This record gives sequence, C-alpha cells and structure tokens, in this order.
Amino acid sequence: MSNLNVINKNRTAVINPLVTCQPLGAMFAVSGIKRGLPLVHGSQGCSTFVRYGFARHFREPADIAVTSLHEDAAVFGGRKNLISGIGNLAARFKPDVMGVVTTCSSEIIGDDVGGFIKMAKDEIVKKMGVTAAEKIKIVQINTPSFVEQHYKGYDNAIKAIVDTLAEPKDEQNEKINIVPGIVNPGDIREIKHLLSLMKTEGIMLTDTSDPFDSPLRPSKAEKNPYYQKGGTPLEEIKDSANSLGTISLCSYANTGAQSLERKYKIPSKVGGTPIGVQNTDEFVRTVKKFTGNEVSDDLLDERGLLIDAMADLSSRYLFGRKVAIYGDPALTAGLARFVTELGMIPSVVCVGVKNPEFVKEMEKVAKESEDDVDVLLGQDLRALDVYIKENPVDIMIGNSDGRLMAKDHKIPLYRVGYPVYDRVGTARRPIVGYNGGLNLIDGITNTILDKYYEVQDWKLQQ
Repeated sequence: MSNLNVINKNRTAVINPLVTCQPLGAMFAVSGIKRGLPLVHGSQGCSTFVRYGFARHFREPADIAVTSLHEDAAVFGGRKNLISGIGNLAARFKPDVMGVVTTCSSEIIGDDVGGFIKMAKDEIVKKMGVTAAEKIKIVQINTPSFVEQHYKGYDNAIKAIVDTLAEPKDEQNEKINIVPGIVNPGDIREIKHLLSLMKTEGIMLTDTSDPFDSPLRPSKAEKNPYYQKGGTPLEEIKDSANSLGTISLCSYANTGAQSLERKYKIPSKVGGTPIGVQNTDEFVRTVKKFTGNEVSDDLLDERGLLIDAMADLSSRYLFGRKVAIYGDPALTAGLARFVTELGMIPSVVCVGVKNPEFVKEMEKVAKESEDDVDVLLGQDLRALDVYIKENPVDIMIGNSDGRLMAKDHKIPLYRVGYPVYDRVGTARRPIVGYNGGLNLIDGITNTILDKYYEVQDWKLQQ
C-alpha cells in the first residue's frame, strides 16, 4: 500500500502564492446571481485586481463596484462611502441582489457595515419608495483579507447569501441545491447536463456560467448593458430552503450547506469534485439518493465512452508517468484521483491551504496509487519548484502561474483551474463529469505525446 506524506511549510515567506485574499471568492460567488452586483467596501485596488484577474481568465468583463476608501477613511471611517455607494447603485442599476463585500481596510477600521446597510436602506426608501427598495436585497459578506484565502471568502459568501435570502415554504420543490465551488463556466454547464440526464432540476449556489461566458446578443428587454444573461435568479435562491438536499462539490465550501441543513432540515453532502470516474459516480449516486431518480442509459453511455478512452490510451501512453498537480484543493484532489485511475502516479500535490477534508481525500488517493504521494500542504509554487528539482516528474497539471517553472524544468504543463491566461478556451471546456474526463484524458495524452513521442519520432526520421 502506498503512503501519503504530508509536507508542511518550513518557511515564513511566501513566494509565488497559490492563493489570494478572501474578497475574490466572495466577488466570484455574487457574480453568479442574476441581476446581482458585488460592492466591495474597500480601496480601489481591492476591486481592480479582481476585475483584471477575471477578465484575463474568462475573457469577459466583470462588473464589480467599489466604495473607493482613501486615507481619510482610516480616520473617519467609510460610512459615507458605503451609504452613497449603495444608494447610487440602487438608483442606477436597480439590481435584485447587492453583495457588500468587506476588505482588510474596512474590517480593520471597524466599520459597522450592518448598521450602514440599514441606514442605506432607509435612504433608498426615501429616494425610490418602499416598493422599489424592498425589491433590492442587500447581503453583508464579511471577508477580512488579512486571514484565510479566497476559498474561505467564497464559502463565507455562499453562507451569507443563503442565510439572508433563503425562505422556507410549506412544501418541497423537488430540486437539488449545488454548491459548485470556484469552477469554470464549462464545468457548471456540465453539472447541469448531468442533472438533466438524471431528470433532476438543480439550484446553483451560484451559477457563474453565463455571467462569465455570455453570448454577445443584446436583449431588447434589458436596455441597461450591465445585466448579462444567466446567473441564479433571486427566486431560486429563496427557494433553496425547500430543496431535497444540498451537494457541495468542494471541501472548502460547506458552511452554506450546513446552515441550510441546520435551519431547514435539508440533508447535505460534501462530496469530491466530480472529476474522473469514481468522483462522478459518487455525485450521480448522491443525486439518486436525494431524488430517487434512476440513472439514464444516456448517462451510462457517457460513462462508457470515458471508460473506453481510458482503455485505449492509459496503458499505451500514460501508465507510470509521474505527475505534479497544484492549485485549487478541490480540483487537485479530483485530478489526483483521476490520474491514478489512468495508471499515472500523482507524485506530488501542492495546495496553498491547510484543509483537513483535502487531506482525507488525498489519503484515499494514496491507497489507490502505485507509489507514494507527497502533499505540500499550505505551501506555494516556490516549494513545488524546489520539490521538482529533487524529484523530477513527467508532466505538471495546474494553472498558468506555473508556466515559468515548467519551462525552466522542461516539463510539459497541462493547464486547468484558475487562472489560465496564456491559453484560450479553458474556461469553456469542462473537466468535470464523464465528458470532462474525456477532455482531460485527451488533453493530458496530447501533452505527453507532444513532449515524449513526436520529438523522438522526428529525430528518428532525421
């Protein structure tokens, strides 16, 4: 049996980090609400950095407002900025939901964000009337940037959204709540596809597919260019209190599901991200358990196509290849299990967080692996760089931030996750579900062929 070796960080400095601050995760979650608008209570840079990152990865603009705190706010507080900001956004955009995201500056100066929101609501009533004011829901999301990371910010946002907006009714809605995690539009659409084949309707908490990959098709009904197609409607978020169950597809975002279970007796399950055969099977079984719906032949056919591709390619090109995986803890755990299914060896998995659920998932992977698995827990890309120098691998799987490392070590890099900014199409191409598994095995195999087969064949021909 193979061992899991957890290697903790032994440096105080962080070099080339794998995580960023909490507000990014919260802004991502709020962006997945239809007619939803994130309002960052902080300095200009707190939103500019995130907007730039989203635009670079998704190739789409990201609409994020900011209260633009300056030096005087450190002394006098940001009450004026927040109240006027909420009022201006309400009057100009009339959003259904406004997510007020705190930052290190607003948290450190001790702004009473909840009190300021109440005062802003009173101002909206005066300017727009009671009916118009009541239509705009304001969610307070506390994301102090000086602790934790963007995965925790995403989790805090999902919990705040359901705590503020979910409303119980007398009967169930026969739907399943899905907390997808920080994934790409293609992944959200593939999750919806899986649910449709199970004849199940899902409520995405939240749905970032169309907002970050929207068609260029202006709607006559919406004159305001701000509103993009898609996102989870407010009514569906309200209805999440009446669902059959909640499935969280990432180990770092389960407090929202726990809150719905505690308040409204909705059963919840934190499962692995449905990457590869085993994890997707587990997701399908959970949906069947919550709904009672049977697995369709079409879904079994998709599974069979993935199994067939694995039989065709794994033993010939992939077996025994050593892999270094890094990035999002939920995605890396799923990827590590999938490459193990392919006969590859996940020699090292590097994440920027210390998540006990991630370690448990990796323990399962290590038991199935042909060799020991090393986990760099709560570390950065510098730690991975040092590791690879001493323990060479055949391929790296992760985001674009590892591109220079891959170049230095002459190791091929297959790009997945967030951010990917030096390739196009990644955000549209799913890696979850059985279809996503096909994309992964094709992409990984082609990357191996580019490095280890085509070059050698060309030299032989010469």
